[in-house]
Amino acid sequence: MMMNNIENLYFSFKKYIPKNIEILAVSKNQNISSIEKLYQIGHRDFGENYVQEIIKKYNFLPKDIRWHMIGKIQSNKIKYLIPFIYLIHSVQKMEHIIMINKLARKEKKIINCLLQIKISDEKNKSGITNKEADKILESNTYKRMKNVNIIGIMGMASFSNSSKKIHDEFSSLQKLYNNYKNKYGHYVLSMGMSRDYSIAIKYGSTLIRIGTSIFGNRKKISI
Repeated sequence: MMMNNIENLYFSFKKYIPKNIEILAVSKNQNISSIEKLYQIGHRDFGENYVQEIIKKYNFLPKDIRWHMIGKIQSNKIKYLIPFIYLIHSVQKMEHIIMINKLARKEKKIINCLLQIKISDEKNKSGITNKEADKILESNTYKRMKNVNIIGIMGMASFSNSSKKIHDEFSSLQKLYNNYKNKYGHYVLSMGMSRDYSIAIKYGSTLIRIGTSIFGNRKKISI
């Protein structure tokens, strides 16, 4: 069977990735057809930035896809994710954790989440500090929750030509992850994108978020 360009990109990329690293295909702004092509060759994990887009794709595509929310979450849209979301990467507020737990309880589900940690000094990169993460994880409010489970952390490095800067940022996140892994049993470290995944893997990333290296350049979405 002749492979299309997306399949070629995917297999060319995947052969260089250690088998213990999970590849999350970032399908933001990709159309249904592009996602289906990856699905047909066995890929199941897809990540989206916007609630409206992820819901539309969920409705069109097979229900065994594992959908990851990697964009900033809004209080008034969390309820739409709870019925089907596999993992929320971008949790930054106790208020949102409380909401997720409450909504998940109604659905009789447990929702896995990651805390998004700010490791870059760029203004457009969001996230919480180590101290804020500690406060959440150590709080009695979180410890009493039965329907939300924080299983790790996520971070984004600077968009920089400085290799040292990216190494330093990923190193700092690795140290925090190792601390949390020992203390809480966390098992997911989500860091690394198309431009810096090779560095992220050196620093212990367990999940890399890959868009252009698999799909090519982003397109205007046509669902």
